[in-house]
Amino acid sequence: MGTALVIENDASDDLRRLGEWLTEAGLELRVLRPHAGDDLPADLSGYVALVVLGGDQHAYPAADGTPGAPWFPAVEGLLRKAVRHRVPTLGVCLGAQLLATAHAGLVERSPAGPEIGPGVVGKRDAADGDPLFRYVPLIPDVFQWHVDEITELPRAATLLAASTRYPHQAFRLGDRAWGLQFHVECDPAMIAQWCAADADLLADLGYDPELVVAACEAVMVDVEEVWQPFAARFAALALGELTDATVRPTLPLLGH
Repeated sequence: MGTALVIENDASDDLRRLGEWLTEAGLELRVLRPHAGDDLPADLSGYVALVVLGGDQHAYPAADGTPGAPWFPAVEGLLRKAVRHRVPTLGVCLGAQLLATAHAGLVERSPAGPEIGPGVVGKRDAADGDPLFRYVPLIPDVFQWHVDEITELPRAATLLAASTRYPHQAFRLGDRAWGLQFHVECDPAMIAQWCAADADLLADLGYDPELVVAACEAVMVDVEEVWQPFAARFAALALGELTDATVRPTLPLLGH
């Protein structure tokens, strides 16, 4: 058994189904909630993986330079250490944005507007050589719930999935850190809670909250069929059980 450090940035976005999948795959989980006062460690000693969850904060600082949350500099520091020391890492939504900003990527208010509800993303060619994404279908179902987006990936990142309006849906840094702009952990109760919290946003978009919940419920099984095995492979990588985890090198395009 190995223990993964999980950073919960917001009480409304916990591990939910992702936590079940990771524990079923053999990982022990230590969840820290800095939003509730938990202190974050200085490093990842004793942990075999790092998971950073979402939240309604912004990954970028306010106009006066204040971080989106007081603990974000510490989270970014852990994300940099995870990539440097090849600790398997998964960032979900805000977690993915923090993974990007920690490595000089850019996160901004999305010029394409909010992305809410069920959707699909498309794998890029580089995903075929990725130890986790190679087994994901070409156009997998996901849940979306964000108003910010990663407008520039870190220079060393490999883009793994995209969509028409939001080109940076999934990426990898190094060979063991993944960022997912979308959500996979949600259950119907979480979606209903988000609908209630974002009632004004849904009204501005002309979305009926009950229809959003129903639409998400309709793809719950499809999401699980794709992302439960993904989570299991992440856990296997963290536990040293993934035998085909080598990332195949890609040749640069001419002129780059």
